[in-house]
Amino acid sequence: MRGVRGGRWRRVASQAGRSVTVWAVSTITMLVLAGILPDFQLRSADGDSATDIAVTAALGAGAFGVLSALVWPLLVRLLLLVPALVLGLLVFVLNGFLLLLALRLNPTERGAAAWETAVVVAAVMSAVASATGAALAVRDDDAYRRRLYRLADRRRRGGPAAPSAPGMVFLQLDGVGYDVLRVAVGTGVMPTLARWLDGGTHRLTPWRTDWSSQTGASQLGILHGSNEDVPAFRWYEKDSREVMVCNRPTSAAELQRRAVERTGDGGLLSADGASRGNLFSGGADEQALVLSIATRRRSRETRSRAGYFAYFSDPANAVRTALSFVAEVGREIGQSTRGRVHRTRPRVRRGGLYPFIRAFATVVERDVVVAAVMGDMLAGRSAVYADLVAYDEVAHHSGPMSRDAEKVLERLDRSLALIENVAEHAPRPYRIVVLSDHGQSPGETFQARYGLTLGDLVRAGCGLPVPRKAQRTHSGAEARAAVRAALRRPVEEGREQHRPSRRSSEPLVLASGNLGLVSFPDVPHRMSKEEIDARHPALLTTLANHPGIGFLLVRSEEHGGVVLGPFGTEIPVDRLDENPGPLAAFGPGAADAVRRTHGFAHTADIMVNSWYDPGEGEVLAFEEQIGSHGGLGGAQGRPFLLSPVALSAPVADEEELVGAEHVHRVLRRWLSESDGPQVPLPERQDEQRAA
Repeated sequence: MRGVRGGRWRRVASQAGRSVTVWAVSTITMLVLAGILPDFQLRSADGDSATDIAVTAALGAGAFGVLSALVWPLLVRLLLLVPALVLGLLVFVLNGFLLLLALRLNPTERGAAAWETAVVVAAVMSAVASATGAALAVRDDDAYRRRLYRLADRRRRGGPAAPSAPGMVFLQLDGVGYDVLRVAVGTGVMPTLARWLDGGTHRLTPWRTDWSSQTGASQLGILHGSNEDVPAFRWYEKDSREVMVCNRPTSAAELQRRAVERTGDGGLLSADGASRGNLFSGGADEQALVLSIATRRRSRETRSRAGYFAYFSDPANAVRTALSFVAEVGREIGQSTRGRVHRTRPRVRRGGLYPFIRAFATVVERDVVVAAVMGDMLAGRSAVYADLVAYDEVAHHSGPMSRDAEKVLERLDRSLALIENVAEHAPRPYRIVVLSDHGQSPGETFQARYGLTLGDLVRAGCGLPVPRKAQRTHSGAEARAAVRAALRRPVEEGREQHRPSRRSSEPLVLASGNLGLVSFPDVPHRMSKEEIDARHPALLTTLANHPGIGFLLVRSEEHGGVVLGPFGTEIPVDRLDENPGPLAAFGPGAADAVRRTHGFAHTADIMVNSWYDPGEGEVLAFEEQIGSHGGLGGAQGRPFLLSPVALSAPVADEEELVGAEHVHRVLRRWLSESDGPQVPLPERQDEQRAA
């Protein structure tokens, strides 16, 4: 008992010593800033002695520290009523307000600062106090652990002890292809992953996506075991007359509902799981920044406390993230300007709101999601799945192998190292799996090469007037969904209509990377080749023979389904194995992917895949992206799975890992091996589907 009391008093004394040190450093910082900034004063108009000025600084620093610890979390909780992105932008203003309040409460009544100066002083003092506290806690495991707890709101404080069985953390690096990862590891860009692989603790396995190589299809399959009837990133459903968009919250919620209904399984994370930064919940009880719940009315039950509040409730974190946000905006503007000056090709427009969207994805979303994952690990959760979209957003606009994207990979690797460090302090061991949902294929846009969009080409084939100036196509980058949700603008704005009129005979053309979908809203069923030819005799020929088009998929009354290529090529889908025709250039698995999509209920009247150059690995995006994904062709369909060797091999030596649903079965098996959440076995799922 005496030893326990002694240890407790030592911890109290250690904490008190650290607090006094941080206070002293903050006081010195305030004195230095008062000497540098003309609008920040710590003395009265009549002048004061050095001792009086020091006392004023000490009292001001102490009051600011107390207010930051007590008042800041309350302000952040109140500001959860405003959009989360706005909260991030208010960080500086709130911190400046606290400093002015601290000066006003100072009993010496000597301190004063202009409003804009107070913002600067508060930001510097918060950063210095954070750095000092972290430095003092480096050699103190208890202090370090307490600091990590504060980074995310620990839901289980005082709860039962965590089990001794290993937990699982699945970290999705959105858009990072297998080949990109190998280069990054080999060149030292990602030293943490290189150490895991070189040390023999992890293995690297490629896998192959479905035809729809994008986050909506892949993550739905990975988390919920089924991505049936997800033909693209966006598509038109004739029965409901809705345009479905994977990163629209209403669509994401509906896709998740359908998957759960189809499998009879809540999802990969349905038992003691946490979902962070994803499109779908995976059945997790704990959710933060999950798009499929963004349409629900905000309440204590639907607002995960391990989200923005948990992160921004620490003023030091808030200031650091806000500063990084501003720096990232400046970095993007500089990189974009340099590209224009050097006339880099290919290039897409990167103005408007894009610098802020990029900064949100690479700074705010990353910091909040990583903090939430750390909180889950310290809470001892059995399974965590998190999506980091930073690389995907930058690679869309700068290119998959660009220097800009490489820098993002470096910062993501540092996040992985931090999560690895936290695992050492977690109440249970953790196995960390890193994976991607798709890759990205480089190449200029269809419009840049040919001067017209896919929509223009379709209109020309239908004999309709084509605008002289092609309109800009809409981008499907995942980060935009997170920004819209953060700003409480969940419905995607774009050129396509949410509910196209059935009376319109004009085709509806939607783009998903280098995959295009053409639908005729006035026809209630999926049109056949024969019907399309009768209505628009030149359309299919125009598309199939265009040099920027790789192949088409249409329904056929005679053959069930056919793949069309140039020079009159027409191959039934059930004969693609013996004669792949235009699919030969797209590599193994293309025929299976096309056949599977042909069987979907909501496949478009015409599915259009762009040209693909196997030698250069390039495709032509139908969107404004020079790094794209969504269809067949190149690195976009070859993501990776990096797993601990303590787990069973994903597949046998001679077997391929094909499709997101296959990845789901692998992850579920690993959860079972770790004595984690138990989900229905494959046989049980088959029975439920049959029922």
